[in-house]
Amino acid sequence: MKTIILEDEPLVAKDLQKLLMLIEPSIQIIVVLDSLQSSIEYFKTHDAPDLLLMDIQLSDGVSFDLLKHVDIQCPIIFTTAYNEYAIRAFKVNSVDYLLKPVDRVELQAALEKFKKMKAAQGSDLHEQIQRAVTHLTSATEKKIYKERFMVHSGKSFLVVHHANVAYFIKDTLIYLVTNDKQQFLTDFQTMEELEDLLDPKLFYRANRQYIISAQAVDSFRTDIYSKMILQLKNPLNVSIDISREKAQAFKNWIQ
Repeated sequence: MKTIILEDEPLVAKDLQKLLMLIEPSIQIIVVLDSLQSSIEYFKTHDAPDLLLMDIQLSDGVSFDLLKHVDIQCPIIFTTAYNEYAIRAFKVNSVDYLLKPVDRVELQAALEKFKKMKAAQGSDLHEQIQRAVTHLTSATEKKIYKERFMVHSGKSFLVVHHANVAYFIKDTLIYLVTNDKQQFLTDFQTMEELEDLLDPKLFYRANRQYIISAQAVDSFRTDIYSKMILQLKNPLNVSIDISREKAQAFKNWIQ
């Protein structure tokens, strides 16, 4: 069985190869591809294998975009950490998936399934794959934002839910401040990194130093220079400046 692995994590790819060889010693791994772009280029000039093991999230995109560029008519085992709703789409459409880290028993079951599919070689196999990809794309179009934050508390770690976050502040390091004014150190390196993980409906980048939660805002006013001054709720009692340039954007966000 000629097989191709699409996986951008070298150690994961190596483990997959070992598992495949243990389960199916006669398997022939043609190539290990490590990016969406290299996969597109490869399949434009090479035939599809008997089986393709494909990670969904790659460093340069999502692997099911490969099917938008090249016509791959072979069974695919997706490896994924996506949510249950997206995974259900695979099950309904007879396209298999494996959650990482890949388990030997589950991989073996998936291989057995694809042997049966290959034997049947139904003409609708490609259509099934395409339907699954369509479902998956719809299910994952909505970005999933971070809801829990691990913070330092002495020598221990705590988990803070986003509803309990009043704001993040950068003071050399980045700290999380809760609604009851507790301050905890985080491991985030930049405010930009953090901002990208937060739901923009719930959190707003007020300035270079602060990212605030909507539910923590008590009031705001404009000073004589058209700069906005926010006042956070008790017991926070923090005033935060927003520049004149960002004042209207803040008003649109807080409404």
